[in-house]
Amino acid sequence: MATCDTCGNSYDKTMTITRDDSSGVFDSFECATHAMAPTCAHCGVRILGHGVEADGVIYCCAHCARGSGEDQVQDRA
Repeated sequence: MATCDTCGNSYDKTMTITRDDSSGVFDSFECATHAMAPTCAHCGVRILGHGVEADGVIYCCAHCARGSGEDQVQDRA
């Protein structure tokens, strides 16, 4: 059995998730999200959807991007 990198649970149905150059072993999507989802550069929440990117920086929404001075962004609709 493998051990979850986030919570330490030993589980027989773990999954390995890779993003860019980092990988992790997890027992649930909740643990994978906690460890691997990007965070908003303005408010710090985990971004589970598309988010908004401006100048290579990711935000959870256009409101947060504007709060960091990015005037030309819009949420996707």
